[in-house]
Amino acid sequence: MLFPPPSCRRLVVKVGSALLVDNDGSVRRSWLAGLAADIAARAVEGQQIAVVSSGAIALGARRLGLPKGGRASLEDAQAAAAVGQIALSQVWAELLGASGLTAAQMLVTLGDLEDRRRYLNAAATLDRLLALGTVPVLNENDSVATEEIRFGDNDRLAARVAQAAGAGGVVLLSDVDGLYDRNPAQPGANHIGRVERIDSVIEAMADRGSSSGMGSGGMVSKIAAARIANAAGASLAIASGRVDHPLAADARHTLFVAERAAPARKAWLAGGLTAAGAIHVDAGAASALRAGASLLAAGAIRVEGRFARGDLVTIEGPVGTIARGLAEYDAADAARLVGRRSDEQATLLGYAPRAALVHRNHMALL
Repeated sequence: MLFPPPSCRRLVVKVGSALLVDNDGSVRRSWLAGLAADIAARAVEGQQIAVVSSGAIALGARRLGLPKGGRASLEDAQAAAAVGQIALSQVWAELLGASGLTAAQMLVTLGDLEDRRRYLNAAATLDRLLALGTVPVLNENDSVATEEIRFGDNDRLAARVAQAAGAGGVVLLSDVDGLYDRNPAQPGANHIGRVERIDSVIEAMADRGSSSGMGSGGMVSKIAAARIANAAGASLAIASGRVDHPLAADARHTLFVAERAAPARKAWLAGGLTAAGAIHVDAGAASALRAGASLLAAGAIRVEGRFARGDLVTIEGPVGTIARGLAEYDAADAARLVGRRSDEQATLLGYAPRAALVHRNHMALL
């Protein structure tokens, strides 16, 4: 495919399990060697590429003889990942090495990219590896992740990696060639080649299924990844990897076009996948937030969750999530202030109130 062009300084390529691993659990080495050659060709032209690679669980399940591709239970998935990750890293190192490139491995958890300090550390490591000319190969550390603390799919991980790396483009190589206006298996389904803005109409087109049965992400996760990438200023393409040399082929794909990038901290806030709680607001407050205002207590109608000051919370409007931001109050004090005017707050709290429940400088609109 021709997106993004080699002039894009940094690129993140995500490879799905169905592309890496055949139904019998063996690595599709010939196809992967072609992709490694594509990466090498772009490296010669000056492009720095990081790879987010699925496949560890599928490979490990074959070696351990586990049912359901290693996904029968969390324990099976963790064991399969521990065995399969070694094999996966070996294959990438060998094939990239054959193309003259040095592979580096980074295993990350959800917390590594959700906690601000750990995120900055991961970003610094990634930046140095790319500057040194290596090809970082990243995956979620499935051998220690639990259902409650995991990305759950590598689509969104790839978008977060792009954000951390300062990449201008993301390519999700998958078993589908992009977004359709309905399930592509249905008669009359139309391919969507370009998306300028992700709205409710685009989200309604998503199909949750993964046709291979090996992966964990369907179209819903890919659109979520596009939203994260676009917020960080990176365009994202969903493309079929069912072609040889997928980064060189002029293949059909769906391009989600990035608008102007948000400041780094706000992009990190917007791309977060976890939140300690939520503040629900009325329609007036929702309109004010979209116009650039901070969230004042008078516009809040309900608080949920247990959060401390500085924790990440979502702001929920009448028709869905409006923003993500850092709470200026803990959940108990925020609940006391719900719906209250500024001149009432000092009496309610017993101390001088802060200007907002969530300040606009610590908030990212979605």
